[in-house]
Amino acid sequence: MGMSTDPQPNQDLNPTGKQAPAPRATPPANGIRHKGPLELRRKQAKVTMSDQTLLDTKGPGQFVHTDPWRVMRIQSEFVEGFGALADLGPAVSVFGSARTVPGTMNYELAVQVGRKLAEAGLAVITGGGPGSMEAANKGALQGNGVSVGLGIELPFEQGMNQWVDLGINFRYFFARKTMFVKYAQGFIVLPGGLGTLDELFEAMVLVQTRKVTSFPIVLLGTDFWSPLLDWIRTTLVSEGMMDEEDLDLVQLVDDPAQAVALVVEGASRHRNPNGTIR
Repeated sequence: MGMSTDPQPNQDLNPTGKQAPAPRATPPANGIRHKGPLELRRKQAKVTMSDQTLLDTKGPGQFVHTDPWRVMRIQSEFVEGFGALADLGPAVSVFGSARTVPGTMNYELAVQVGRKLAEAGLAVITGGGPGSMEAANKGALQGNGVSVGLGIELPFEQGMNQWVDLGINFRYFFARKTMFVKYAQGFIVLPGGLGTLDELFEAMVLVQTRKVTSFPIVLLGTDFWSPLLDWIRTTLVSEGMMDEEDLDLVQLVDDPAQAVALVVEGASRHRNPNGTIR
């Protein structure tokens, strides 16, 4: 999902009826940050993010003294995630912007998606933050389903939204992304920004390269997503950068009920005899 801060609940829509721009991300006023399972306050909250430390090379050979030991922490994140989600059951990951404001159309769409997934017997997995993530988790609880949030350490604090039943905080994006795919039978993607696009294209690549099979990806919002799909068709396909049939990896709808039906149908076609999803 998008990794932006949540705008204030009373943020107004502009005269066109569209959501007004969200404010730039700023450090939390209360000085609290989460770093994996740790909650840091005041001066302790100023530490560098784990992902940043891992990816930022300081000098020749330094990694020999630090990175091999960091593998143990990375391993612990996978162990913690696998252990927490192993018995989750059938689930769908829902993505969308953290900037989505309560009361807007996109927020209400996410609530409907979460509720209908829960009513279909599916757990709902989101990034655990505000906006569309919060809305989908809220809908899951309204439908008496399981609401999961997979949080991530950021330079600004989002925090786990109040509608999450089972929340896990990660230091590393790649460990978190593995959980989004491993324990979901499909993706439903609402309008969002860079984080949402990252998750969408990563899912498409995994399906296109057959790293995951029979993994339905449903885009919700024709007006929002059509220009992107048109650009892919007229630029990437026409330039020979991808095959036209790769566009079949995603399905575009406007109705939350139809989006849920498509992921349920896609998952049910590939159930093992014991009822689990392949």
